Amino acid sequence: MQSLNPSQIAAPFGRYSHGVAIDGPGRLATTSGQLALRADGTVPEGALEQARLCFANCAAILAEAGLGASDALRINAFVTDRAHFADYMKARDEWLAGVEVLPASTLVIVVGFTRPEFLVEVEVTAFRPAT
Repeated sequence: MQSLNPSQIAAPFGRYSHGVAIDGPGRLATTSGQLALRADGTVPEGALEQARLCFANCAAILAEAGLGASDALRINAFVTDRAHFADYMKARDEWLAGVEVLPASTLVIVVGFTRPEFLVEVEVTAFRPAT
């Protein structure tokens, strides 16, 4: 197993990895839920910019495993209000632009996250078969 903790994103909040990858009949990686936290500790305003940052963080984690959006199998996302659906989906669709086989995707409304300014959380599971 390989821990995935890219230096260009904020460090994990606790004793966990941002992602983990394993090799087998291919390369499998999963990210921890990514909140909209920049490397400098700031949080963008608004669900759209937060969702874009969540996906950028997931992309950085997957890239460390040699994977990308086209390898995504599943996206799980969480928003704090129905009003954030459209912005989240816009960011998701931007991230998946050009991806031929779209991943499974789930979006859930939650009461909140560890800090009140967080509006969106995203986690991705990705796989690339061995060649």
